[in-house]
Amino acid sequence: MNLLEKEALIQERAVHFETAPPEEIMAWAAETFPNLTFACSFGAEDVVIVDMLQKISPSTDIFYLDTDFHFDETYETRDRIASNYNLEFNRVSPQITPEEQAEQYGPELWKTSPNTCCNIRKVEPLTQILSKYDAWITGIRRDQAPTRANAKLIEYDTKFGLVKFNPLAAWTSEDVWNYIKANNIIYNPLHDQHYPSIGCKYCTRPVMEGEDPRAGRWSNSEKIECGLHQG
Repeated sequence: MNLLEKEALIQERAVHFETAPPEEIMAWAAETFPNLTFACSFGAEDVVIVDMLQKISPSTDIFYLDTDFHFDETYETRDRIASNYNLEFNRVSPQITPEEQAEQYGPELWKTSPNTCCNIRKVEPLTQILSKYDAWITGIRRDQAPTRANAKLIEYDTKFGLVKFNPLAAWTSEDVWNYIKANNIIYNPLHDQHYPSIGCKYCTRPVMEGEDPRAGRWSNSEKIECGLHQG
């Protein structure tokens, strides 16, 4: 399928998907794009998608970006989910270790240049892994941040050059947690400690009452996205 055919297909399905449940969107994605992957960060939205995929398309590849800077709770959540579903997550790592990064760029790069740190530890590894696929699934929602407000249920990702599915884009946080509770889904315990959005341990803090749900990400800078998703 060439680019023009993909764009025509995306436009044709976009309107229908606006009222379709996430399970239908992912079932169609898996059927139409067998070379499909899901990028899992082990946050609330992503554990919902893992559960749905195991019921819909258990053979779909699932990877995670191991920045080497995740919270211990995130790694523990990964292990619990892998055991529960008998899964093997594809670990995608940066080209350089934290020690090599410190040697090349100085200590605590996330403080001096968070964009550079995210590019090394997230964007470059993501670019490499996505080059092997025709489509990918994400857990982003429109109400998470202004930069995600226009996310479509299906779109062409011009940044990475493949089709992108955001099956939970129209969901609210309440929808996500209703699914987690109804299906007894394993989730990151940091969510119960005022971490609605969980990234790397050095750049994520708890969110206080009344703050934006993503206020805990890169809170000491103007940065609001890691660069994986376009605005």
